[in-house]
Amino acid sequence: MSTAATVTQVETVVVGAGFAGLGTAIRLLRSGRTDFVVLERGDGVGGTWRDNHYPGVGCDVPSHLYSYSFRPRAEWSAVFAPGEEIREYLTEAVEDEGLAPYLRLGTEVLSMRWVADAQRWSVETTTGAYSCRTVVVCAGRLSEPRVPAAPGLESFDGPVFHSARWDHSVETAGKRVGIVGSGASAVQILPQVARDADSVVLFQRSAPYVVPRENRQYTPAERRGLSRVPGAVERLRSRMFWDMEQGLAARRAVPGFVDSLRATALGHLAQQVPDESLRAVLTPDYEIGCKRVLLSDDYYPAVASSTVTVVPAALREVHGSTVVAEDGSEHELDVLVLATGFESTRPPWAERVVGRDGGTLAGHWDAGMSAYASTSVHGFPNLFVINGPQASLGHNSAVFMIETQIEHVLGALEHVRSSGVLEVSRTAEEEYSTWLDEAGEGTVWRTGGCTSWYRDDRNGRLTLLWPDFAFTFRERFGTFDPAGYAGAGSVLG
Repeated sequence: MSTAATVTQVETVVVGAGFAGLGTAIRLLRSGRTDFVVLERGDGVGGTWRDNHYPGVGCDVPSHLYSYSFRPRAEWSAVFAPGEEIREYLTEAVEDEGLAPYLRLGTEVLSMRWVADAQRWSVETTTGAYSCRTVVVCAGRLSEPRVPAAPGLESFDGPVFHSARWDHSVETAGKRVGIVGSGASAVQILPQVARDADSVVLFQRSAPYVVPRENRQYTPAERRGLSRVPGAVERLRSRMFWDMEQGLAARRAVPGFVDSLRATALGHLAQQVPDESLRAVLTPDYEIGCKRVLLSDDYYPAVASSTVTVVPAALREVHGSTVVAEDGSEHELDVLVLATGFESTRPPWAERVVGRDGGTLAGHWDAGMSAYASTSVHGFPNLFVINGPQASLGHNSAVFMIETQIEHVLGALEHVRSSGVLEVSRTAEEEYSTWLDEAGEGTVWRTGGCTSWYRDDRNGRLTLLWPDFAFTFRERFGTFDPAGYAGAGSVLG
């Protein structure tokens, strides 16, 4: 533990240097606040886009919408940017905005503890200690890889690694490669690996819905126009945003909308996979939108190639180089890739946060995550969580939600400056959670017949999703209202 003499005093500690953390830092700095630090355990910025550098990594939200509205970029190379370009965008933001002096890279947070007498947070890290009035946690939902509990996995005879920890020293060309999982990462990885691998075995626990990606490069003329014409980028962003907002109708199972989306996905499958038996294996047994709808033009052709074998079962166990699936089939492999997602509903960092009554945030969330305005938690004064519980979207850009939360938090920080302590009431948090549960009724996330990372398996609640339009979240919480911290009624109406 650090001694009092080595404790750095700051107004605000921001945890994480991904989209949320850097966005918060930029807005703090632009508003004239300089008494803050950004703590990042990695050796660079970018969060998800730093950690995920597997072959084919890219975004499934259009580039112009998956970027800060206060840092528009006219020079995106394509409609859907590759992962490295997104990371470069964030790195450029650090340089252009002068954030480097506020970053503490290679600094892992060990504990965050509320000190009631001082009315401040004590933050212990691997590189020193901090005392601050407010903490903004921007650790994200996709930062802790989930590894399947398959007996023998740790003793696999060849290289084994998670997709978010890709080992580029491992050669997959000419090898027998296993890919565990069939979500967003697997759909991007498989076509790349299948190009030159000897064989690929895909362990598919459940088939995803896949719709055409239809990506393309922006022409030089388009990029020039976006750069030179006043308001061009903003108009493009707006059009993309409202186009994506319409996707909520399908998630609410509105007839016509959900039917159209389902027909698009199944038509894409039928067009690209002529073999009926394989097509049956690749056909989901739940309603579209219940899980994340994936975008790809090359996944199905790769799966249908002679190189790939689809095993419609999860991983069961490993014996040396023999990988056994839940259906009993055995497969000899040289390399094993775990595209198995993240600990999204049980964030490990919550175990390191100790609140007013001495309990951890993980304990508070033992029955499922919750937070008033998707941002503040009862019992944890002056602590704000961005991109955490009930802040995800199943149909639009996460960056829009992050920016909305940042605006809410900036207002809250101003309130803290004058009042000292800000804590949401238990009633407000519980009423907000009840409202969210009611808002999620009838959606495909609750009634579509699937399990997904959107829902907590402990209670079945949509503890990650905001089950409404993105614009309504901004209308309700984009401006901080201190009255909302006394009761939810004045905000939710």
